[in-house]
Amino acid sequence: MEKTILVTGGAGFIGSHVVRRFARNYPGYMIVNLDKLTYAGNLDNLRDVENLPNYRFEKGDITNAAFMEDLFDRHRFDAVIHLAAESHVDRSITGPMEFISTNIIGTVNLLNAAKSRWTAGSPDSLFFHISTDEVYGSLGSGGLFTEKTAYDPRSPYSASKASSDHMVRAWHHTYKLPVVISNCSNNYGPNQFPEKLIPLAIHNIQTNKEIPVYGKGENIRDWLYVEDHAAAIDLIFHKGKTGETYNIGGNNEWKNIDLIRLLCGIMDKKLGRPEGASEKLITFVRDRAGHDLRYAIDNSKVSSELGWKPSVSFREGLEKTADWYLENEKWVSAVICGNYLEYYNEQYNNR
Repeated sequence: MEKTILVTGGAGFIGSHVVRRFARNYPGYMIVNLDKLTYAGNLDNLRDVENLPNYRFEKGDITNAAFMEDLFDRHRFDAVIHLAAESHVDRSITGPMEFISTNIIGTVNLLNAAKSRWTAGSPDSLFFHISTDEVYGSLGSGGLFTEKTAYDPRSPYSASKASSDHMVRAWHHTYKLPVVISNCSNNYGPNQFPEKLIPLAIHNIQTNKEIPVYGKGENIRDWLYVEDHAAAIDLIFHKGKTGETYNIGGNNEWKNIDLIRLLCGIMDKKLGRPEGASEKLITFVRDRAGHDLRYAIDNSKVSSELGWKPSVSFREGLEKTADWYLENEKWVSAVICGNYLEYYNEQYNNR
């Protein structure tokens, strides 16, 4: 094999799309998928690649330093694509310590394992850390996040990711570890756990349940189709400059309420319902604590330097996403049982 690459969180939403892309497109790379398989990690996401000769799965926890040291010794990784993270803001508000442990301590364990095994400045090694636009805080009605925007995290989730970003940069500057960081906007697409806005709304529309929308639905997000994100990760991994940061956004800002109305219209057509039927399910619930108003990314750096741009329009992406969930009801049923229902009731039955 040309390279052995560790992908952390590879059974999760974004991670599974990255694993699939790399395993299929680069048969000369050995792809080792490390995932703890918590509620959001699902090996069913990778059934189509699990038998490829260049794919391996390892179950484990990045917060276990001894396990990580042993994993690096056994596989002798040339590179790391680090996606493993606790990522849901609502969960970070009710239980911040798990976010601190996974997102900060887990990242440092990975950095240490890589540092002790890679020659300083080695051109063949890379620690690629995938982060979020939420580290930049909240925008007003104007402006965009750039790679130079000062950090201003507002939730335990974004604060833990901001800390992990700082750790990665510190290991680069202090220990000369070859690193690159990307900060992305809100992802959507197939295989996303249905606590997130778009798959939650799709499932609730399909089952005629209320669609919970925080506050008045005025919060604005920049939406990025997950396969476009995976393509950007591919480009940055192969062509990005060591030590640099790249912002990945969809140039696609939507108010939450407008997004949900668009999705209702799409679902009405797919389900054969009268126009406007699903909008009656929209239910406004108590706003999230510290809810950031607006995120929006300037992706001109990754576009001009690496030639990346989003390839999927928002309506097309929503159509493809809705089709996937409607065609994969067994997948949805398997992931929304048990603890998810308890979480859902606790989070949204508070009007």
